[in-house]
Amino acid sequence: MTDDFKTLPGGKETILIVDDHETIWDFLIEALQRLGYSVLLAENGLDAVEIYRENPHEIDLVLLDMVMPKLGGHQTFYKIKAIDPDAKILLSSGYVSEEEVNDLLTQGAKGFLPKPHRISVMATEVRRILDEK
Repeated sequence: MTDDFKTLPGGKETILIVDDHETIWDFLIEALQRLGYSVLLAENGLDAVEIYRENPHEIDLVLLDMVMPKLGGHQTFYKIKAIDPDAKILLSSGYVSEEEVNDLLTQGAKGFLPKPHRISVMATEVRRILDEK
């Protein structure tokens, strides 16, 4: 990672990363922390729902992987929305159908980030969603 971070949008909000791949969450945590964000991690959908339930007004954005063991992204999305209908959820995946993504976008997901992640695209998309009223 380079000094290019100085030109990327950052913030002080809290982001919950939901992903079952260590290499991906290591990358995301480092990138988001360098941009100034606080980061929480859930390794699966069940953990994500529990963490969200325990911190209802502290999580500003959920970066949600769509394909995970125990509880997939689709079900996790609906469970988090049941806890907080205003939850800001950004979907992420390398292996999901356009139909699945579009379904959740119509249900209130704020966007979709294809994997592999590009830092500049992720930083811009995260900031765009957090700045929405």
